[in-house]
Amino acid sequence: MGNTQMHQRPIGRRITPQRAQFRRLAESADIGTVTRAQLAVLAQCLTCTGVINGTESHLLVALINTVPAESFDRSGRPIVFKSNQQLAFEIGRSVGRVSRMLSSLFDAGLITMQDSGNYKRYPIRNGDGEITDGCGIDLRILIVRYAELYELVRQVRAQKNAADAALRRYRGALRNARYALSATAELSEQVLGRIGSRIERVSDFVGVAGKASSRMLRRATALLEWLLERLMQLPRRSAEAQETQNMTCPYVENGMHIQITTPHPFDDSREKRRSANAEQPCSLKAGSASKWAFEESLGRRRSEINQPRRLPQAMVALQDVIRAVPALKTYGFAPTSWADLARAIPLMCRFAGISEDAWRRAVEQMGEQQAAVAVAVTLEKYDRQEVSSPGGYLRAMTDRAAAGELYLARSVFGLAARHYMEVRH
Repeated sequence: MGNTQMHQRPIGRRITPQRAQFRRLAESADIGTVTRAQLAVLAQCLTCTGVINGTESHLLVALINTVPAESFDRSGRPIVFKSNQQLAFEIGRSVGRVSRMLSSLFDAGLITMQDSGNYKRYPIRNGDGEITDGCGIDLRILIVRYAELYELVRQVRAQKNAADAALRRYRGALRNARYALSATAELSEQVLGRIGSRIERVSDFVGVAGKASSRMLRRATALLEWLLERLMQLPRRSAEAQETQNMTCPYVENGMHIQITTPHPFDDSREKRRSANAEQPCSLKAGSASKWAFEESLGRRRSEINQPRRLPQAMVALQDVIRAVPALKTYGFAPTSWADLARAIPLMCRFAGISEDAWRRAVEQMGEQQAAVAVAVTLEKYDRQEVSSPGGYLRAMTDRAAAGELYLARSVFGLAARHYMEVRH
């Protein structure tokens, strides 16, 4: 008789170098820094990132809710000891499906598992009855990776909001261009036909707008807006005006405005450097600034000037904010000091639909006073129906502030100038 080959029953799940690394990472968890509720919310949001699907998210939420809230305290041990059969009953899936999903969650680094020789899950307690270890589903790695996964969710949401904004703007530009093409009677048929063919060529190039990239939609929107200007026979924008449009603030109504650029930033001569006290063409009421506002970028090349830099933030007076945001009076706010404006911010956020988390992140990044100005600007633009998602708009301003690219003074003075022109006309 030949030798009989004995197949030993495998013990536990297959261990790969990645899974072993996840186990080691879970041991470094600082338990008590993240609550069970935060992990449950994170597990529900992970589906938008593509890391897990909806069913796996359902299972992960069930695992998190199985562990008592006290297990996420300093002396706790967030380990699940339920069997696959019990988990399958709770989420309405088969036992085999639950086993495969647990392996997927293990591979994604959202759980770690320690199986016993008989596949049972049980805790190991010390003499005081506290759980020190166990064979089961360990959730400590979620605590370690919470900040990383939360940032991933935030980035995906920001990209989705940017893509939705680009899509809405493209569709609006296309609709406006087609309407202007049908309503314009001052141009010849030949010119209208040529512009109309270009509009349709842009539309055909984009194809299905919902499937196009944000970059393509932005480029198509710029082309459509340029064609719309041609249809309306608007004067062409000068090259200098286009390049300095986002770098100067021609409308100043307060002496606290700090002019950080000049109307002629590309002159090479150092003799033409101008301080912020110099005359500003087309200004309503020219103001002055401190000595550090002296323009230092005139001797640089244009490519250097256009590079993003962290510039000192210009401070604005409370009266400038009140003048630029007439929506404050519309909603019954009449702040007489920065403290009054700060106390009114929670109610302003409620009117605009801004979440507490968005407001808190703005305060952490910008400070209470600058965050109050940002909320006031958001409320004004929401009242003008220029912003459809005030919470997303404030989060975008917070992200720009973190990157050093937010200039609230320009927004305030720009809104003040617009309000001044509307009152005059």
